[in-house]
Amino acid sequence: MVHELYRSGELRNAVVARWGPDVAPGGAVDRSAVAARAFTDPGERAWLEGLLWPRVGERIAAWRAGEEARTPPPRALVVEVPLLFEAGMDGAFDATIAVTAPEEVRGERARARGHRALDERGARQLTQDDKAQRATYAIVNDGTESELERRLADVLGRMGG
Repeated sequence: MVHELYRSGELRNAVVARWGPDVAPGGAVDRSAVAARAFTDPGERAWLEGLLWPRVGERIAAWRAGEEARTPPPRALVVEVPLLFEAGMDGAFDATIAVTAPEEVRGERARARGHRALDERGARQLTQDDKAQRATYAIVNDGTESELERRLADVLGRMGG
């Protein structure tokens, strides 16, 4: 969803106005360049979060309303929100699932995806334990993608979805 929002002219123009054309070379937002600016300065991070989170909430609410209006409605709707608890958005959902992983695994995966400013990003997030405690359900993602899918299917089954 954030990817889609960055493609919108309004958000792209806002980050370019704030941080310069280097964050959107060729007109496409470079999320790593944005992260390098936002996650190294609390004021810049707060500005970006204030720009993104209300829009994310609006998009989720509109999507959910459309899905629930279908006949029959889906058994379950799943939304991935990386900073769900930090943004205070958890109350918008009937249940939450925290997918956690050991720190070394998280770091390896993030570096493999080209993420920068990992320590600064991590400092903004709740700990894995805090997320697991706040969530309705918690899953440890320390194995293969197939294992994660099985664990998620088990939780959805317990939810009745």
